[in-house]
Amino acid sequence: MKGKPRSRIVQRPVSHRQSSRKIRLASAAIAGLLLPTYVGIALSPLTAIVQAQSNSSLEKQENQLIRQFAPPPAPPPPPVYQPAPAPAPAPEPEFIPESAPAPAPAAPAPAPTAPSRVPEAANRGTNSTYVLEFNRSPIVGNSLRLRGTYAEGRLAFTRPRSWNLKTVKAIIRYQHSPALVANRSNLTVRVNGRSVGSVPLSRKQSKIGELAVTIPTSIIQNYNELSVVVQQNNVPEGCSDPGDATLWTEVLPDSKLVFGFQPKAIPLDFSRYPYPFFDDLGLDAPAIAYLLPNSLNPAWLTAAARFQAGLGRLADFRPMNTQVVKSLGQVRTNQQLVMIGTPKEQPAIKSLKLPYKIANNQLIDGDKTALPDDVGLLMLTTVQDGRVPVLVITGNGAEGVAKAVQFLLQPSQRQMGTGAAVLVDQVPDAPSPGLRQWARYIPEANNFQLKDLKSPDNKPWQDVTVRGSYAPPMEIDFRALPDDRLQRGSSMTLFYSHSPQVNPRLSTVEVRLDGAPIGGKRLTSENGATRESLNVNLPEDLVTPNSKIQVAFNLVPKEIGECGKMTDQQLWGKIHSDTKFDLNRQQSVKLPDLKLLQAGYPFAAPQDLSNTAIALPDSPSNTEVLTLLQVSERLGRLSQSEGIKLQVYNSGNLPEETRSRANLIGIGTRDRFPFPEVFNTSGFQLDKFFTRRTEQSQIQTLPDSGGVVKQVISPWNGDRVVLALTAQNTSGLDKIRDLFKKNALFFQLKTDTVVVNTTDKNPSEYDADAYSLSFFEEADRQTRIDNASPLGKTTRFLQDNWYLLPTGIVVSALVMYGVAQLYLKRVAEPKGEK
Repeated sequence: MKGKPRSRIVQRPVSHRQSSRKIRLASAAIAGLLLPTYVGIALSPLTAIVQAQSNSSLEKQENQLIRQFAPPPAPPPPPVYQPAPAPAPAPEPEFIPESAPAPAPAAPAPAPTAPSRVPEAANRGTNSTYVLEFNRSPIVGNSLRLRGTYAEGRLAFTRPRSWNLKTVKAIIRYQHSPALVANRSNLTVRVNGRSVGSVPLSRKQSKIGELAVTIPTSIIQNYNELSVVVQQNNVPEGCSDPGDATLWTEVLPDSKLVFGFQPKAIPLDFSRYPYPFFDDLGLDAPAIAYLLPNSLNPAWLTAAARFQAGLGRLADFRPMNTQVVKSLGQVRTNQQLVMIGTPKEQPAIKSLKLPYKIANNQLIDGDKTALPDDVGLLMLTTVQDGRVPVLVITGNGAEGVAKAVQFLLQPSQRQMGTGAAVLVDQVPDAPSPGLRQWARYIPEANNFQLKDLKSPDNKPWQDVTVRGSYAPPMEIDFRALPDDRLQRGSSMTLFYSHSPQVNPRLSTVEVRLDGAPIGGKRLTSENGATRESLNVNLPEDLVTPNSKIQVAFNLVPKEIGECGKMTDQQLWGKIHSDTKFDLNRQQSVKLPDLKLLQAGYPFAAPQDLSNTAIALPDSPSNTEVLTLLQVSERLGRLSQSEGIKLQVYNSGNLPEETRSRANLIGIGTRDRFPFPEVFNTSGFQLDKFFTRRTEQSQIQTLPDSGGVVKQVISPWNGDRVVLALTAQNTSGLDKIRDLFKKNALFFQLKTDTVVVNTTDKNPSEYDADAYSLSFFEEADRQTRIDNASPLGKTTRFLQDNWYLLPTGIVVSALVMYGVAQLYLKRVAEPKGEK
């Protein structure tokens, strides 16, 4: 039987298929016996052997396709997850506790410069309270300032799946200009478009005011938007100048939403996966705990790294916390426990209430038959009286465990799962994408349209309409591949239209690249029915792997209202999905360069990570394992594909073929580092006795708790790199883990070597300024990977080595002068002789 293997989830026996198989085999046997008789041809021994082998192969494939396993005779009841609120953490100095005294009238309440959170939860019988402060949003920062005669600020929040909401209250703390006229100025709070409270802006001398409003729980949805709207005037009658600097109101960062809720009991089912291990509606970072096996072999390390990379893809921009534990007793309430490995590697599986039983360290089905080694098993259960959900990824062999992990990683496969147990028989091997097929980046083709790009909800762009006089611009991810280099001649042709009420003489459309204007045009259509176009040149040096294109409409109505107020709901502008892009680009990149790691390059090429291998010491410590998981999570966040084929090895069993083929990542302390060849290169190096050295200097420190991230050209392949994550001790590896975890640190990477350090014993999770980064660029060996034309390569060479150009010009001039003099001399000699 030929064809693409199908994914099979075995949950119940199907006896009629077994009967059908017996009938087919019997029919085949009878046909095999009678065929020579009817045809009258005697088979030779060689033909008989070939036929027997074919029948055996066919029967083996048929057995593989239709094999069934008996379900457990009396499985336990479905597990139920009963989340409990965690106790409130101790407040940090950067946070503002509820009991803190009011700040001075002239200054807003302090808030962290980075997004922060102050969750508070406490058990009150069956009710719980959660406080969500505004300072968690980067939009607020130190304050949310609203200016002009009419202004609006918006904040989004979600409702976690495990909440049964009882009460919701918004507490808005604000300050406003003392010049405002109270009877003509007010502040209104809206939730999902519905007004829930209002207050006049009548505070004297900019004293802090507070508005507490109750929000009906009936209007709270999974995704919500809270708006703070102010109307401001500084004259008793007539019109206020919208540009007057005295028209301002600030919403302070200690404003908050207070939720009263009851935790809901959630039956665990694979149809809800990845919940509760990851909740995209959650307000706190999920806390994943891995139970360590008896031995940290490459099979377990690879399975755990792939699973963590898959969680990173699900989390995307959301934070995650990861921990490893050695026993079930170390798991904390409301953590999510993941157990990966065979029953022999994970003896604790026997202590769980699971539908499939274990006998002699082997998983058995309902007929007490051991499952084959290539069959994976996924099960859900709980510990600690249902407060901790447990995901068991197991099998009787490493192949089965890997197959179960791969099932969860492939979105097209895991959507078939249901129930509390899934037995995975077959999973198709997702083909590796091309080196330049990056899902969230611009297409590989040079000519494409807007609808070929993905919107924030991961769907192709359609026509987009924006409304209002100065509506927020439409933002398009225009992320160039890391090795792309745009040349002159790249352009964007914007197709747009607008409403007929627009005054074209005063209205414009503008195109920006990363906030910088690159083109604009005054509207020309009087009736708005005609599609217009705008051609914009894309600057060759400004498009990066993180670039965004913004299209903004500045619309003015034909008639202006009283006091210059504009009724703008009838004004709209539309960007059409056939907007086209014509690029002139080449592929050229110089390695090593840690700045490229911000986009995952070269480790995320291809996007299934099949060209990347990670090596750890032979007996990795818990810190080294946690560093592996954090690096895998970051690689997952930076890539998108159907499958994940990342490989992890111990230093003693890394195949030579992989060493010379793949881009390598080494993790370990200096004395246990899996690639000691890295320390033989030039540049910044760690040595024994806490020594740091470069080509021209050497120092000895005590202690040395910094972490080193160093990228070098692979000694085994000049077109590959080795990323070294090392330190003198495990404390330094903790710094590296923080570097890969915190966006504010990770997106500072550059040059070829970075040393990360902090003097704080317990740095705040949200304070990136607590860390210091030192950059070194001393690599003695570099390589350029490009797919450019000879002319492009020459141009790039001259750009990289511009100092050779003057010397070349002088040398060329001297050569040409010498040739000219020689020619003139030879021409003049015959005349002289005559």
